[in-house]
Formats: sequence, structure tokens, C-alpha cells
Amino acid sequence: MEIFGVLASIVLLVGLIVWLKIHPFLAFLATSIFAGIILNIPLQDIPQALETGIGSTLSGLVIVICVGAMFGKLVSESGAAQKIAQVLIGAFGPKRITWALMLTGFIVGIPLFYNVGFVLLVPLVFSVVYQSKLPAVYLGIPLLAALSVTHGFLPPHPSPTAMVPMFNAELSTTLIYGLIVAIPTMILAGPVFANALKNIKSTPLATFTPKDLPNDQLPSATNAFATALLPVVLIAGLSFLPSQAATGSQLHNLFTLLANPSLIMLAALAVATYTLGIRQNVRIQTLMERYADAIKDISIIMLIVAGAGALKQVFVLSGVSSDIGALMQNLAINPLLLGWFIATVIRICLGSATVAGLTAAGIMAPVLPLTGADPNLMILAIGAGSLMCSHVNDSGFWMFKEYFNLSVTDTLKSWTLMETIVGIGGITAILILDVFV
Repeated sequence: MEIFGVLASIVLLVGLIVWLKIHPFLAFLATSIFAGIILNIPLQDIPQALETGIGSTLSGLVIVICVGAMFGKLVSESGAAQKIAQVLIGAFGPKRITWALMLTGFIVGIPLFYNVGFVLLVPLVFSVVYQSKLPAVYLGIPLLAALSVTHGFLPPHPSPTAMVPMFNAELSTTLIYGLIVAIPTMILAGPVFANALKNIKSTPLATFTPKDLPNDQLPSATNAFATALLPVVLIAGLSFLPSQAATGSQLHNLFTLLANPSLIMLAALAVATYTLGIRQNVRIQTLMERYADAIKDISIIMLIVAGAGALKQVFVLSGVSSDIGALMQNLAINPLLLGWFIATVIRICLGSATVAGLTAAGIMAPVLPLTGADPNLMILAIGAGSLMCSHVNDSGFWMFKEYFNLSVTDTLKSWTLMETIVGIGGITAILILDVFV
């Protein structure tokens, strides 16, 4: 009955958004209440579940997304993004620009959490769109496919890192296997798949669409690249600091603070305010007005992400993920394929890749020693399943839709299919790798 409850909730959500044209935030709240009732959550606990889901989701995203929007606005308005696009196009040429963006997403995505990389790099995609006149979705998918594979397959991202001790795996081995799986997967889901998306029309948010400035008003290439990449360099460079000091020591606490992505984004914005603002003779008042405009544009995205968090929390509180996994645990199939399948089903139902991955890992970890499967490959198989079929209950779906200003149908044709290709391509590469290790 729990599975039917989840399916009914997803059908209701899709119906409210697609057919009745209800705003996604309101549709999420209505669906969350419906799901809470049909999944037998005590009525008095439903409001708390909604508030907890919204709060827990936004707590880790609001600073990064809002400050990232300000940062992107500044990079766009200052002409830095235009300068970066000119250099990229000049170096790679229009025919290879999708490969350049994929490589950028992969390198940047290894040390960065997915949402941070998304917020930092999407404005760069729009800059290339503006300069090259190529379709936004065609250029954006290769970069986001690369970010997805790093999120699902590679430590230090939360889900694969957390699964290493659960399966008694080796972090370094998981990383090596993850790289082997990630490269062909992101090529397939990125530049190859993007060729089928050239006809999808997209008008990106005006916040991230740069104005065409004369060359003599653009910042130098050094200033543009150094400032735009500063958050990436800082987060990548400082991420290893906490491991260099004893846990609980004052030095460890200091390093943890310095390595926090939210703090780094604030520091990077402060630097950019000078290098791309004050140093370019832009008044503080003008800069603050630009930042305010960026927050206005990003507020709808924050509401939709919050609504998705509310629905996820209702599903988690109901215990439906464990029930679904338990029903499938005795299926007679390859254990790697089983782990992938369980993560896929939970991902479809809950939306969160991290929750799907960790829930599937909790189900598979006790039975793994009996199967003889490689624990490092099991981590990757579950990671591939956790990326499958992103749809309307996933905050990433809505971030992509709103940033690229697409219809739900076109988001399903592009984003959802890209994530599905990542999941299927990933498990295929894992099963092939399993033959040789």
C-alpha cells in the first residue's frame, strides 16, 4: 500500500503542475499533505514534517545559491563572463565547445558539491550561449552531465564517501574505479546526447544573460578567470585542511570553518566586489542593486527547492523507502544490478540522489558479503541508480528548469533523459568493469 501511496502522490504532483498549471511550490505543499495522509503519518505531525523538510533543505542551500546568484550577476554584468567566453571559444572553437564545457564541469565538479558547481558554472554556460549563438540546453547538458557523474561516483561527494565505510571499501579504489566509469558515462550523456537537443529553445534567466560590452570595457582575461574561478580554487584548495589536524582540536575547528563552502562563497563575493566592481569604477550602490535583482530572480527557485524538500521529508518520515527496498531484497539478479535497481526506485520515489544512495546502501550492506560482489563497484552501482530518472520531485530538476527557463516537457526531454543516460551508462560500465576486476 505504501508503494501505491507514493505513486498516487507523484501522479497528483504531476497533474497539479502539468495539467492544472498550479505553481510548483503550492503543488508541492498540497502533494506533501496528501502524501502524509495517505501514508498514515499522524495528522498532527504533517505540518512539522513540511517545516522540517523545507528547513533542512534550505539550510544547506540558501547561502550558496543566493550568494552564488550575486556572484553570477557580478560576473555577468562586469563583462568577465563575456571575456571568459571569448577565450574559451577562441581556444576550442564552436565545434568543440561542448567538450570544453564537459571537461570544465568534470574538473570543477570533483572537489565541489553539486549545487555549488551548478550555481558557479551555469552563468558561464549562458555566457558561451550569448557569444556563440548556440542553444543553451545543447551547451548546458555536457557540463551538467559531468557534474552529475562526479556527484554520484566520486569521493569526496557525500553519498559515495558515506558508503565507503558502510561497505568496508577502499576510498582510493572507489575513486579510481569511479574515474574509469565516469569518463565514458559523461561523454555519452554530455556531448553525444547534447546533439539531440539542438532544437530545444531556451531563453535563460535575464539575471545570467550578459550584456554585450565593448572590448575596451571588459576586464582583463587574468582578472576575469582569476575572479570567476576563485570560489572553485578556494573550495578545492581548502577542502583538505580539516584532515590535516586532529579531530576536535582548535586547529581542526578553524580549518573546518575555513573550508566551509558558504563561508568561501561569501569571501569570494567580497573579493569579486572589489576586482570586478570597485576596481572597475562601479559604485557600491550600483553593485548592491545588482545583488538585490539577483535575489529577486532566485527566490522562485528557492521556493521550488523548498517544496521538493517538504515532499521528500514526508516520504522519509513515512518509512516508505525502507519498505520498498525490503520488497526487492530477495530478487534473483546480479547484486550490482540489484543495488542499482533499489537506488533507482527510491530515487524515483523520493527525488534526492543522496537519500536514495544511502538508503539503498543500508539495504545492501548487510547482504553484500553473501553475494561476493566487489564493494567498491557496489558503491558505484548504487550511485548510478541514485542518479536515474530525475523528475518533478527532485530539486535539481527544478533548478535546471528555472535557470534555463524551460517548460516541464522540455526539461523532461533534456535533464531527465540526461540523468537517465548517466544512470544506465554508469551501470553498464560498472558491469563491464566487474568482468575485469
